[in-house]
Amino acid sequence: MKKVSTAMAGAVFFGAMAMSTGAFAQASADSTAPAGAATAAAEPLTVTANIGLFSDYRFRGISQTAKRPAVQGGFDISHESGLYAGVWASNISWISDGNSAVSAPIEMDFYGGWKKEIMPDWTVDVGGLQYYYPGTYPSGAFFARPHTFELYAALSWKTVTLKYSHSLTRLFGLVSPDGQDTSNSGYLDLTATYDIGFWGLSAVGHVGHQWVHNFSAAGYTDWKLGLSKDLGKNFTVSVAYVDTNADEKYYTAANSGKVLSKATVVVGLSKTF
Repeated sequence: MKKVSTAMAGAVFFGAMAMSTGAFAQASADSTAPAGAATAAAEPLTVTANIGLFSDYRFRGISQTAKRPAVQGGFDISHESGLYAGVWASNISWISDGNSAVSAPIEMDFYGGWKKEIMPDWTVDVGGLQYYYPGTYPSGAFFARPHTFELYAALSWKTVTLKYSHSLTRLFGLVSPDGQDTSNSGYLDLTATYDIGFWGLSAVGHVGHQWVHNFSAAGYTDWKLGLSKDLGKNFTVSVAYVDTNADEKYYTAANSGKVLSKATVVVGLSKTF
């Protein structure tokens, strides 16, 4: 977050969309967020839910909670045709941390798309995601609302996924220093998971890059290395190292002075239903 404006606080990016449960958003990627389409099942229609507690909510490498804990959860419904939809939510603080006149403590994500195996081991996933931040905002056109809509497309081979997300609106309320729009910004995410085959452990590796249209200085690369353990009864505990090379002057909370892009370790406990 830039220290001078809430619009720049939008650069403290980003609500949770990851394609997995966890506080390392998007989906990827670093956070929890919507699981996208549920795994194909015998039933024509499948409904799943998830809930988790995490030591920090990291989305694309940036803390959304000023390095404080987050409670997250959501619901997904999928059809055997590959169509799916869902909703996901988390507590956040990055908006009010950038402007104390704002009260918007919740992120809500609404998403839908189509996910299908097109040939053995190869899966495509396309859809749209609306990031919504209900709350009380200053009146007047000077305050850029952080609500953001992105289209995404992903291609997976076994447990390796390459995904691109493209914003059709201003990116989380962000504008350039000279007032230019940041619509048409993009995020590229490469994530791989691996079942270690021992003690219920799985490893995950991720690298992503955020491009910010008309404001290249706010772009950055983030990465993550983590482990998760299946505890049984659909409980999972996870730990991950998350870091970025983001320019700190654009990702510092104005109210606290906390740098939200620095390296950290995120620990979480989640359950699916």
